[in-house]
Amino acid sequence: MRSPRLALVTAAVLAAEGLALAAFAVIEIAGLGAGDASSLPTAIALIVLTLIGASALIAFAFGVRRGRSWARSGGVVFQVLAVALALASLTLQPVPWLFTAGLGLPGVAGFVLLIASARLEADPTAPE
Repeated sequence: MRSPRLALVTAAVLAAEGLALAAFAVIEIAGLGAGDASSLPTAIALIVLTLIGASALIAFAFGVRRGRSWARSGGVVFQVLAVALALASLTLQPVPWLFTAGLGLPGVAGFVLLIASARLEADPTAPE
C-alpha cells in the first residue's frame, strides 16, 4: 500500500500529540516526586495510563506513515476522545480556553487528516 505525503503530515500530528502526552506524564511524575499526590497508587496508575496512551499515539504515527488501517482506526479513536474532552471542558467555569484549544484544535486537525489520508490511500487514481 502506498503512503502519500498526506500520511506523513498525519503521522507528524499523531507523533506530536504522543510527545505532548509523554511530556504531561513527566509533569505528573514531577508532581508525584514533590508529594502532590493524595493517593500514591492512583497517581502511579494515572501516570502509567498516560504513558500507555503516549506510546499508542506514537505507534499509530508509525503505522499511519506505513499506510496501516489499524493505526488510522486507533488514531481516529484518540482524536474523537480529544475533541470530546475539549468540548466537555467548555462546561467548566471559568472556561480553560488554552486547554480547550490546545486539545480540540489538534484533535479536529488529526481527525480530518486521518480521514483524508484513508480516502487518498483507498483511491488508486488520486494524485499523490
